[in-house]
Amino acid sequence: MKFAVLGAGLMGKQAARDLLRNEQVEKVILADRTTEKADAFRLQLDDPRLEIATMDASRDDELKQVISQADVVINALFYTFNEKVAEIAIECGVHSVDLGGHIGGATDKVLAMHEQALSQGVTVIPDLGVAPGMINILTGYGASQLDEVESIRIYVGGIPLHPEPPLEYKHVFSLEGVFDHYTDPSHVIRGGELEEVESLSEIEPIVFEGFNELEAFHTSGGTSTLTKTYCDVDSLEYKTIRYRGHAEKFRLLVELGLTDREGKVTAGGHEVSLREVLLKVLEPITELGDEKDAVLLRVTVSGVKDQEECTYRYEMVTIRDESTGVTAMAQATAYSISVVAQMIADGRIQKRGVYPPEQVVPGAEYIAEMKRRGVNIEETVQRATHHN
Repeated sequence: MKFAVLGAGLMGKQAARDLLRNEQVEKVILADRTTEKADAFRLQLDDPRLEIATMDASRDDELKQVISQADVVINALFYTFNEKVAEIAIECGVHSVDLGGHIGGATDKVLAMHEQALSQGVTVIPDLGVAPGMINILTGYGASQLDEVESIRIYVGGIPLHPEPPLEYKHVFSLEGVFDHYTDPSHVIRGGELEEVESLSEIEPIVFEGFNELEAFHTSGGTSTLTKTYCDVDSLEYKTIRYRGHAEKFRLLVELGLTDREGKVTAGGHEVSLREVLLKVLEPITELGDEKDAVLLRVTVSGVKDQEECTYRYEMVTIRDESTGVTAMAQATAYSISVVAQMIADGRIQKRGVYPPEQVVPGAEYIAEMKRRGVNIEETVQRATHHN
Protein backbone atom coordinates (compact mmCIF):
# COMPACT_ATOMS: atom_id res chain seq x y z
CA MET A 1 0.00 0.00 0.00
CA LYS A 2 1.47 3.31 -1.12
CA PHE A 3 0.01 6.66 -0.07
CA ALA A 4 0.51 10.26 -1.15
CA VAL A 5 -0.37 12.93 1.39
CA LEU A 6 -0.82 16.38 -0.19
CA GLY A 7 -0.17 19.24 2.21
CA ALA A 8 2.40 19.15 5.02
CA GLY A 9 0.36 21.21 7.47
CA LEU A 10 -0.88 19.86 10.79
CA MET A 11 -3.51 17.55 9.25
CA GLY A 12 -1.20 16.21 6.55
CA LYS A 13 1.63 15.42 8.93
CA GLN A 14 -0.68 13.76 11.43
CA ALA A 15 -2.27 11.61 8.70
CA ALA A 16 1.21 10.59 7.48
CA ARG A 17 2.22 9.70 11.04
CA ASP A 18 -0.86 7.51 11.38
CA LEU A 19 -0.28 5.76 8.04
CA LEU A 20 3.29 4.89 9.04
CA ARG A 21 2.04 3.14 12.19
CA ASN A 22 0.63 0.49 9.86
CA GLU A 23 3.28 -2.10 8.94
CA GLN A 24 1.48 -2.91 5.68
CA VAL A 25 2.20 0.57 4.37
CA GLU A 26 5.19 0.48 2.02
CA LYS A 27 5.55 4.16 1.26
CA VAL A 28 4.14 7.56 2.23
CA ILE A 29 4.96 10.60 0.09
CA LEU A 30 4.39 13.86 1.94
CA ALA A 31 4.19 16.65 -0.65
CA ASP A 32 3.95 20.42 -0.36
CA ARG A 33 5.14 23.60 -2.04
CA THR A 34 7.89 24.15 0.54
CA THR A 35 9.47 21.25 2.39
CA GLU A 36 10.75 22.86 5.60
CA LYS A 37 7.94 21.52 7.80
CA ALA A 38 8.02 18.15 6.06
CA ASP A 39 11.81 17.80 6.36
CA ALA A 40 11.73 18.56 10.09
CA PHE A 41 8.89 16.04 10.45
CA ARG A 42 10.89 13.37 8.59
CA LEU A 43 13.87 13.84 10.93
CA GLN A 44 11.55 13.54 13.91
CA LEU A 45 9.86 10.33 12.66
CA ASP A 46 13.00 8.77 11.24
CA ASP A 47 11.11 6.26 9.09
CA PRO A 48 12.66 5.24 5.74
CA ARG A 49 9.19 4.71 4.22
CA LEU A 50 8.50 8.46 4.42
CA GLU A 51 9.45 10.43 1.31
CA ILE A 52 9.26 14.20 0.99
CA ALA A 53 8.32 15.77 -2.34
CA THR A 54 8.21 19.38 -3.53
CA MET A 55 4.96 20.04 -5.34
CA ASP A 56 3.15 23.17 -6.45
CA ALA A 57 -0.52 22.12 -6.34
CA SER A 58 -1.48 24.79 -8.85
CA ARG A 59 0.54 22.87 -11.49
CA ASP A 60 -1.22 19.81 -12.90
CA ASP A 61 1.99 18.13 -14.00
CA GLU A 62 3.47 18.37 -10.49
CA LEU A 63 0.28 17.02 -8.92
CA LYS A 64 0.22 14.15 -11.40
CA GLN A 65 3.88 13.34 -10.70
CA VAL A 66 3.13 12.79 -6.98
CA ILE A 67 -0.36 11.24 -7.26
CA SER A 68 0.63 8.67 -9.88
CA GLN A 69 3.09 7.05 -7.44
CA ALA A 70 0.37 6.14 -4.91
CA ASP A 71 -2.50 3.68 -4.48
CA VAL A 72 -4.48 6.20 -2.43
CA VAL A 73 -4.07 9.97 -2.15
CA ILE A 74 -4.99 11.91 1.00
CA ASN A 75 -5.72 15.50 0.03
CA ALA A 76 -5.02 17.80 3.00
CA LEU A 77 -4.66 20.94 0.87
CA PHE A 78 -7.00 23.94 1.08
CA TYR A 79 -10.44 22.99 -0.29
CA THR A 80 -10.02 25.07 -3.45
CA PHE A 81 -7.81 22.19 -4.72
CA ASN A 82 -10.33 19.39 -4.05
CA GLU A 83 -11.84 19.28 -7.51
CA LYS A 84 -8.48 19.32 -9.31
CA VAL A 85 -6.94 16.63 -7.09
CA ALA A 86 -9.94 14.29 -7.50
CA GLU A 87 -9.85 14.80 -11.26
CA ILE A 88 -6.14 13.96 -11.56
CA ALA A 89 -6.39 11.03 -9.15
CA ILE A 90 -9.20 9.50 -11.23
CA GLU A 91 -7.20 10.07 -14.41
CA CYS A 92 -4.21 8.29 -12.81
CA GLY A 93 -6.41 5.43 -11.57
CA VAL A 94 -5.66 6.31 -7.94
CA HIS A 95 -8.21 6.32 -5.07
CA SER A 96 -8.58 9.65 -3.28
CA VAL A 97 -10.05 11.22 -0.14
CA ASP A 98 -10.24 14.87 0.95
CA LEU A 99 -11.11 16.95 4.01
CA GLY A 100 -14.12 18.55 2.38
CA GLY A 101 -15.03 22.17 1.98
CA HIS A 102 -18.62 22.70 1.08
CA ILE A 103 -18.11 26.38 0.47
CA GLY A 104 -18.27 27.18 -3.24
CA GLY A 105 -19.68 23.76 -4.03
CA ALA A 106 -16.29 21.98 -3.96
CA THR A 107 -17.81 18.71 -2.74
CA ASP A 108 -20.63 18.77 -5.32
CA LYS A 109 -18.03 19.10 -8.08
CA VAL A 110 -16.17 16.06 -6.74
CA LEU A 111 -19.39 14.02 -6.41
CA ALA A 112 -20.19 14.85 -10.05
CA MET A 113 -17.18 12.72 -11.11
CA HIS A 114 -18.89 9.46 -10.11
CA GLU A 115 -19.07 7.97 -13.61
CA GLN A 116 -15.41 8.74 -14.42
CA ALA A 117 -14.29 7.20 -11.12
CA LEU A 118 -16.45 4.15 -11.72
CA SER A 119 -15.05 3.58 -15.20
CA GLN A 120 -11.48 3.94 -13.88
CA GLY A 121 -12.21 1.51 -11.04
CA VAL A 122 -11.35 3.98 -8.28
CA THR A 123 -13.05 5.09 -5.06
CA VAL A 124 -13.25 8.78 -4.17
CA ILE A 125 -14.66 9.93 -0.82
CA PRO A 126 -14.77 13.69 -0.14
CA ASP A 127 -15.61 15.41 3.16
CA LEU A 128 -13.53 13.32 5.57
CA GLY A 129 -12.82 15.73 8.40
CA VAL A 130 -14.90 15.91 11.57
CA ALA A 131 -17.85 17.99 10.30
CA PRO A 132 -18.36 17.04 7.57
CA GLY A 133 -16.71 13.63 7.90
CA MET A 134 -16.98 11.89 11.24
CA ILE A 135 -20.53 13.17 11.68
CA ASN A 136 -21.51 11.76 8.26
CA ILE A 137 -20.07 8.33 9.08
CA LEU A 138 -21.85 8.23 12.46
CA THR A 139 -25.13 9.48 10.98
CA GLY A 140 -24.90 6.84 8.27
CA TYR A 141 -24.17 4.15 10.85
CA GLY A 142 -27.08 5.16 13.08
CA ALA A 143 -29.42 5.39 10.09
CA SER A 144 -28.35 1.95 8.82
CA GLN A 145 -29.51 0.38 12.08
CA LEU A 146 -33.02 1.84 11.85
CA ASP A 147 -35.88 0.70 9.64
CA GLU A 148 -36.98 4.29 9.19
CA VAL A 149 -35.11 7.52 10.00
CA GLU A 150 -37.19 10.43 11.31
CA SER A 151 -34.80 12.97 12.78
CA ILE A 152 -31.06 13.72 12.85
CA ARG A 153 -29.46 16.14 15.31
CA ILE A 154 -25.76 16.97 15.13
CA TYR A 155 -23.64 19.09 17.48
CA VAL A 156 -19.91 19.63 17.04
CA GLY A 157 -17.34 22.08 18.32
CA GLY A 158 -13.59 22.51 18.54
CA ILE A 159 -13.02 24.69 21.60
CA PRO A 160 -10.13 25.67 23.91
CA LEU A 161 -10.04 23.80 27.22
CA HIS A 162 -9.46 27.09 29.04
CA PRO A 163 -11.45 29.86 27.33
CA GLU A 164 -10.21 33.45 27.43
CA PRO A 165 -11.93 36.72 26.56
CA PRO A 166 -12.83 38.42 24.30
CA LEU A 167 -14.17 35.54 22.18
CA GLU A 168 -13.65 32.45 24.41
CA TYR A 169 -12.44 30.74 21.25
CA LYS A 170 -9.19 29.54 19.64
CA HIS A 171 -9.10 28.49 16.01
CA VAL A 172 -7.69 25.06 15.20
CA PHE A 173 -8.12 25.31 11.45
CA SER A 174 -8.25 28.22 9.02
CA LEU A 175 -9.85 31.29 10.62
CA GLU A 176 -11.06 32.27 7.16
CA GLY A 177 -12.94 28.95 7.09
CA VAL A 178 -14.56 29.87 10.41
CA PHE A 179 -15.76 33.18 8.90
CA ASP A 180 -17.34 31.26 6.02
CA HIS A 181 -19.19 28.94 8.39
CA TYR A 182 -20.47 31.89 10.41
CA THR A 183 -21.64 34.02 7.48
CA ASP A 184 -23.06 31.67 4.84
CA PRO A 185 -26.59 30.35 5.51
CA SER A 186 -27.11 27.00 7.21
CA HIS A 187 -29.21 24.27 5.57
CA VAL A 188 -31.70 22.33 7.68
CA ILE A 189 -34.64 20.04 7.06
CA ARG A 190 -37.85 20.93 8.91
CA GLY A 191 -41.19 19.27 8.39
CA GLY A 192 -39.59 17.32 5.57
CA GLU A 193 -38.62 20.49 3.68
CA LEU A 194 -35.11 21.83 3.02
CA GLU A 195 -34.78 25.32 4.49
CA GLU A 196 -32.11 27.96 4.94
CA VAL A 197 -31.48 29.32 8.42
CA GLU A 198 -29.24 32.24 9.29
CA SER A 199 -25.90 31.20 10.78
CA LEU A 200 -25.20 32.17 14.42
CA SER A 201 -28.96 31.94 15.10
CA GLU A 202 -31.23 29.83 17.37
CA ILE A 203 -28.69 29.66 20.20
CA GLU A 204 -29.40 26.93 22.75
CA PRO A 205 -27.56 25.73 25.87
CA ILE A 206 -25.90 22.29 25.61
CA VAL A 207 -24.32 20.14 28.32
CA PHE A 208 -21.18 17.99 28.16
CA GLU A 209 -19.70 16.47 31.30
CA GLY A 210 -16.65 18.39 32.51
CA PHE A 211 -17.41 21.52 30.44
CA ASN A 212 -19.10 24.62 31.78
CA GLU A 213 -21.64 26.85 30.10
CA LEU A 214 -21.71 25.80 26.48
CA GLU A 215 -24.03 26.94 23.70
CA ALA A 216 -24.87 25.64 20.23
CA PHE A 217 -26.04 27.57 17.16
CA HIS A 218 -26.48 27.13 13.41
CA THR A 219 -23.45 27.39 11.09
CA SER A 220 -23.09 26.62 7.39
CA GLY A 221 -21.39 23.72 5.66
CA GLY A 222 -21.54 21.11 8.41
CA THR A 223 -24.34 18.98 7.03
CA SER A 224 -22.77 18.93 3.57
CA THR A 225 -24.25 15.93 1.70
CA LEU A 226 -26.48 14.76 4.58
CA THR A 227 -29.43 16.92 3.49
CA LYS A 228 -29.38 15.09 0.12
CA THR A 229 -28.70 11.57 1.43
CA TYR A 230 -31.48 11.90 4.04
CA CYS A 231 -33.78 14.25 2.13
CA ASP A 232 -36.85 12.27 3.21
CA VAL A 233 -36.41 12.68 6.99
CA ASP A 234 -38.73 14.92 8.97
CA SER A 235 -35.92 17.00 10.51
CA LEU A 236 -32.16 17.38 10.23
CA GLU A 237 -30.13 20.08 11.96
CA TYR A 238 -26.47 20.80 12.57
CA LYS A 239 -25.15 23.19 15.21
CA THR A 240 -21.70 24.32 16.28
CA ILE A 241 -20.68 24.21 19.96
CA ARG A 242 -18.89 27.14 21.63
CA TYR A 243 -18.68 28.67 25.10
CA ARG A 244 -21.68 30.74 26.08
CA GLY A 245 -21.77 34.27 24.66
CA HIS A 246 -19.58 33.54 21.64
CA ALA A 247 -22.31 33.60 18.97
CA GLU A 248 -23.68 36.95 20.10
CA LYS A 249 -20.24 38.58 20.00
CA PHE A 250 -19.51 37.20 16.56
CA ARG A 251 -22.91 38.18 15.29
CA LEU A 252 -22.04 41.80 16.00
CA LEU A 253 -18.88 41.48 13.85
CA VAL A 254 -20.97 39.96 11.03
CA GLU A 255 -23.66 42.66 11.33
CA LEU A 256 -20.99 45.37 11.20
CA GLY A 257 -19.95 43.90 7.85
CA LEU A 258 -16.47 42.98 9.08
CA THR A 259 -16.63 39.42 7.71
CA ASP A 260 -17.96 40.48 4.30
CA ARG A 261 -15.77 39.14 1.48
CA GLU A 262 -16.43 42.23 -0.67
CA GLY A 263 -16.43 44.90 2.06
CA LYS A 264 -13.78 47.61 1.61
CA VAL A 265 -13.08 50.99 3.21
CA THR A 266 -10.52 53.68 2.58
CA ALA A 267 -8.44 54.45 5.67
CA GLY A 268 -5.28 56.55 5.82
CA GLY A 269 -5.33 56.87 2.05
CA HIS A 270 -5.35 53.09 1.47
CA GLU A 271 -8.20 50.88 0.38
CA VAL A 272 -8.41 47.94 2.78
CA SER A 273 -10.57 44.84 2.94
CA LEU A 274 -12.62 44.71 6.15
CA ARG A 275 -12.41 40.94 6.24
CA GLU A 276 -8.61 41.01 5.96
CA VAL A 277 -8.37 43.55 8.76
CA LEU A 278 -10.56 41.41 11.02
CA LEU A 279 -8.47 38.33 10.18
CA LYS A 280 -5.29 40.22 11.09
CA VAL A 281 -6.82 41.41 14.38
CA LEU A 282 -8.20 37.99 15.37
CA GLU A 283 -5.35 35.73 14.22
CA PRO A 284 -3.02 36.48 17.20
CA ILE A 285 -5.89 36.69 19.72
CA THR A 286 -7.34 33.33 18.68
CA GLU A 287 -4.08 31.43 18.06
CA LEU A 288 -4.24 28.13 19.98
CA GLY A 289 -0.46 27.86 20.35
CA ASP A 290 0.48 25.36 23.06
CA GLU A 291 -2.87 25.52 24.81
CA LYS A 292 -5.11 22.49 25.11
CA ASP A 293 -8.13 22.16 22.87
CA ALA A 294 -11.07 19.77 22.90
CA VAL A 295 -13.44 18.48 20.25
CA LEU A 296 -16.99 17.77 21.42
CA LEU A 297 -19.41 15.86 19.25
CA ARG A 298 -22.93 14.50 19.61
CA VAL A 299 -24.95 12.85 16.84
CA THR A 300 -28.46 11.52 17.47
CA VAL A 301 -30.37 9.59 14.84
CA SER A 302 -33.97 8.81 15.75
CA GLY A 303 -36.61 6.75 14.02
CA VAL A 304 -38.32 3.39 14.06
CA LYS A 305 -36.79 -0.06 14.55
CA ASP A 306 -38.89 -3.22 14.83
CA GLN A 307 -41.97 -0.98 15.19
CA GLU A 308 -40.51 0.82 18.19
CA GLU A 309 -39.27 4.39 18.52
CA CYS A 310 -35.50 4.14 18.72
CA THR A 311 -32.60 6.61 19.00
CA TYR A 312 -28.94 5.94 18.30
CA ARG A 313 -26.67 8.45 19.97
CA TYR A 314 -22.94 8.91 19.38
CA GLU A 315 -20.86 11.07 21.65
CA MET A 316 -17.18 11.97 21.66
CA VAL A 317 -14.92 14.18 23.75
CA THR A 318 -11.32 14.31 22.52
CA ILE A 319 -8.65 16.41 24.24
CA ARG A 320 -5.20 17.48 23.02
CA ASP A 321 -2.64 14.68 23.37
CA GLU A 322 0.01 15.78 25.88
CA SER A 323 2.55 13.17 24.77
CA THR A 324 2.64 14.30 21.12
CA GLY A 325 1.27 17.83 21.49
CA VAL A 326 -1.16 17.07 18.67
CA THR A 327 -4.37 19.09 18.92
CA ALA A 328 -7.67 17.32 19.53
CA MET A 329 -8.96 18.65 16.20
CA ALA A 330 -5.93 17.30 14.32
CA GLN A 331 -6.37 13.89 15.97
CA ALA A 332 -10.08 13.64 15.19
CA THR A 333 -9.66 14.99 11.64
CA ALA A 334 -6.42 13.37 10.52
CA TYR A 335 -7.30 9.97 12.02
CA SER A 336 -10.68 10.06 10.25
CA ILE A 337 -9.18 10.63 6.83
CA SER A 338 -6.29 8.22 7.44
CA VAL A 339 -8.55 5.41 8.68
CA VAL A 340 -10.83 5.69 5.64
CA ALA A 341 -7.87 5.89 3.23
CA GLN A 342 -6.51 2.68 4.76
CA MET A 343 -9.94 1.00 4.49
CA ILE A 344 -9.92 1.71 0.75
CA ALA A 345 -6.32 0.51 0.39
CA ASP A 346 -6.85 -2.77 2.26
CA GLY A 347 -10.17 -3.57 0.57
CA ARG A 348 -12.56 -2.98 3.46
CA ILE A 349 -14.23 -0.36 1.26
CA GLN A 350 -14.72 -1.84 -2.19
CA LYS A 351 -17.43 0.26 -3.81
CA ARG A 352 -16.04 2.14 -6.78
CA GLY A 353 -17.16 5.62 -7.77
CA VAL A 354 -17.56 8.83 -5.75
CA TYR A 355 -19.56 8.60 -2.52
CA PRO A 356 -20.15 10.80 0.50
CA PRO A 357 -18.85 9.16 3.73
CA GLU A 358 -22.31 8.28 5.11
CA GLN A 359 -22.99 5.99 2.14
CA VAL A 360 -19.82 3.95 2.07
CA VAL A 361 -17.74 3.93 5.28
CA PRO A 362 -18.49 0.97 7.61
CA GLY A 363 -19.49 2.62 10.91
CA ALA A 364 -18.71 -0.13 13.43
CA GLU A 365 -15.22 -0.64 12.00
CA TYR A 366 -14.59 3.09 11.85
CA ILE A 367 -15.50 3.47 15.54
CA ALA A 368 -13.20 0.54 16.43
CA GLU A 369 -10.31 2.01 14.41
CA MET A 370 -10.74 5.45 16.02
CA LYS A 371 -10.77 3.82 19.47
CA ARG A 372 -7.45 2.13 18.71
CA ARG A 373 -6.09 5.64 18.14
CA GLY A 374 -7.40 6.95 21.46
CA VAL A 375 -10.48 8.68 20.03
CA ASN A 376 -13.45 7.17 21.82
CA ILE A 377 -16.91 7.42 20.32
CA GLU A 378 -19.61 6.11 22.66
CA GLU A 379 -22.77 4.61 21.21
CA THR A 380 -25.95 4.52 23.29
CA VAL A 381 -29.32 3.20 22.18
CA GLN A 382 -32.66 4.31 23.61
CA ARG A 383 -35.86 2.48 22.82
CA ALA A 384 -39.43 3.45 23.54
CA THR A 385 -42.46 1.33 22.71
CA HIS A 386 -44.39 2.57 19.69
CA HIS A 387 -48.06 3.31 20.39
CA ASN A 388 -50.44 3.60 17.48
